Amino acid sequence: MDRFLSNAVNRIDAKGRVSVPAHFRTALQKRGFSELYALRALEAPAMDVGGLDLLDRYEQRIAQEDPFLGQGDDMSFFVHGDGTFLKLDQDGRITMSDFIRGHTGITTEAVFVGRGAFFQIWEPGRFMEHGKAVRERLLSLRQARDRIGARASE
Repeated sequence: MDRFLSNAVNRIDAKGRVSVPAHFRTALQKRGFSELYALRALEAPAMDVGGLDLLDRYEQRIAQEDPFLGQGDDMSFFVHGDGTFLKLDQDGRITMSDFIRGHTGITTEAVFVGRGAFFQIWEPGRFMEHGKAVRERLLSLRQARDRIGARASE
């Protein structure tokens, strides 16, 4: 498996470390990543985490911006200033730094959430609230589509 799928809750130890789920570590290993890049999610109290390919993707996008318009500067501020590197220790743990805790609200447990090419780290309560809101939005879209389809077939 080379995708980040599913979710798992892990407890943070007394030294502030948390184990990255084994199936996520397997995906990282298959992709050849020993160092992780983490970025504060723009619209959620979560961290987006991936290999250096995630950072590379953002930097390639920034390089396409017109340097005189300022959007590239804003993007660089976000990607570089709101990002950090995480090191996996020999036991597959990362440290929940103040940088991460401040954005996510994580205290004693962290939820690792697969997002395909990357994963996110959430505080469990916020993750549950966000998941509920996502499902409600998707259900609303489906119901709206079904209503439009029903009217079109009349």
